[in-house]
This record gives sequence, structure tokens and C-alpha cells, in this order.
Amino acid sequence: MPRFRAAPRPLVALALLLSLTACGGPSGEQRPASGAQSAPGFPYIVTNCGVSSTYQAPPRRAVTLNQHTTEIMLALGLQDRMAGTAYLDDSVLPAYRGAYEGIEVLAKEYPSKEVLLAADPDFVYGGYSSAFDKGQGRDREALAKAGIGSRLSIEYCTAGRVGLDQLKTEITEVARTFGVPGRGAALIADEQRRIDAVTARVKDEARPSVFVYDSGEASAFTSGGNGIGNEIVSLAGGTNVFADLQDTFGDVSWEKVIERKPEVVLIYDYGGTAVETKKQRLLNDPALAEVPAVKNRRFAVLPLSSAVLGVRVADAVESLGRQLHPGAS
Repeated sequence: MPRFRAAPRPLVALALLLSLTACGGPSGEQRPASGAQSAPGFPYIVTNCGVSSTYQAPPRRAVTLNQHTTEIMLALGLQDRMAGTAYLDDSVLPAYRGAYEGIEVLAKEYPSKEVLLAADPDFVYGGYSSAFDKGQGRDREALAKAGIGSRLSIEYCTAGRVGLDQLKTEITEVARTFGVPGRGAALIADEQRRIDAVTARVKDEARPSVFVYDSGEASAFTSGGNGIGNEIVSLAGGTNVFADLQDTFGDVSWEKVIERKPEVVLIYDYGGTAVETKKQRLLNDPALAEVPAVKNRRFAVLPLSSAVLGVRVADAVESLGRQLHPGAS
């Protein structure tokens, strides 16, 4: 996953929407082809991360950049509206693999501007700010000038903490943009039901202090208080020791990790560094020997794709809840 990160169950596929066609304009307005009528519920106007867009009809050739945006689209049954995808941190969830295999993978990581445009998208959905890298010509303004709509996950433009309200907004707005609001509502309800079951199970348990270890050698790259990762720890019955870090992710010194004496280390699993390698880095550091989590070898693990604003939030809360409170009934 890109390191510069600053600034939930599948549904049964519903009947296909009426065949729709759209093309974009530099103004950010998505227009139906000449002579076409607006789809029910359209035009739809939405402001996302400071960019206002008007959709006269649902996009029909979307490209998703980053895993969680891809899985939101698949969970909403929108694979027939996807012209391409790119940049996975983990394997796609088993329930979505069949649908995913029918979509063209444009690049292992981010596609070049030329490859992206060759897919002829009318909408690009990015999970991290890095998806819209201006230096690579993929910025939202440039896409708009090419007649392409776009969306960035609101985890990367929300002022303050991100939680379940933002997850609801993300799913609702994507579903609305594609003309499937009912699917969005059903997905949100399922996520909430599963999360509520975990919070009820752990509510009377002692809350261990948790240090999230994403990566880092000279310093620790960790989950701050503003991202959904912080909310996942809380909902699962723990307390993030760096909840006061006012960012989604950030670097902290190992001295601060030692000072805060976490009882559990939560390791994010992704990329080329194995979980066991990360554990050994902590266990073999003499400076960390008296940190309770390290001394007691108390580790929890989540795939990185579960710790971002997407359809795996309920999965993450369920998994971490079991790891933090294995005896809770």
C-alpha cells in the first residue's frame, strides 16, 4: 500500500438497471448520450472531497483504484459497470472473486495516465489520495478536463475522526451515484447488524491498550485517531494508544511506543513484509523488551484491506473482537 496516506457482506445481485449511457464534461457534469432520458433519481448532485459533480445517469465504465473501492463496487453488484481495476493489497474476498475475475486488471499498482485513459472510463474511484497523483497526470481536475468523473474515499478528506457515519456516507453516495440506493441501504444495515453484535459481546470486558504496527524501522508507522482503523479498535473493545495522533496514519517514535506501554500489538498484514517478520522485528528489539505487549507476546493481526473505509469494516471488528476478547460470550 502507498505509504503517503495523509491529506462490509455481499448482497444478492438485483435485476440489472435499464441500459444507460453517459459521457462527462470538463464542468464535472455527467451527461446522458444525445436523446437519452435521465434515469430515475437523476440528475444526482454530490460534493465529494471538495469536488462537486452532477450525474444525469449512472456511470457505466468505472475504474477502481485500490482494493476497498473495488470491493465496495462488487458488494453493490456493480461489476457490470466496471471497465477496469487496479492495486490490490490482499486477495479479493471469496464472495466477490467470480465477479472480480471478469474485470480487466489495468496494473498491479496504479496505472499510468495513458493506460487509465485507454480503458475509456467515465468514472474513476480512488481509495487513497495517492490514486489521484497530480505528478502522474491522474489528478481529479485533469480527469474532469478529459470528461471523466471521479470520487475519493471520504476517509482522506474528512475533518476529524472517521467512523461508522462516514462508512454509511461512503456506501450511500456510491450506491446513489450508480442508481442502486436500495443495495447501499441493505449493505449498510448488514454491516451495522454485525458490528452491533460484537460491541454487545465485549461491552463488559476490560479494554486493552493497542498499538497498531503498520510498518517502520527508525520510527513506527501507526494508525492515528482520525481513520476508521481507530474506530475498529474501539468497536472491537480496545483503546488505540495513538488515538491522539490527529491523522489517519502517521509516524511516531519508538520512545513514544515504549512510554505508552501497549498491552496488544495489532499488526497490519500486507505487501512484501510477512507478519512473522514484523513480529520478530519487535521481539528482537531490546528497547521494546519491557513493553507489555512484546513481553507477553500478545499480538493481533488484521489485513490492511480490513482497516480502511470499505465493506470489510464489520469483518475487521468481528476478527479483532475475537482476538482481543477470546473468552467473551
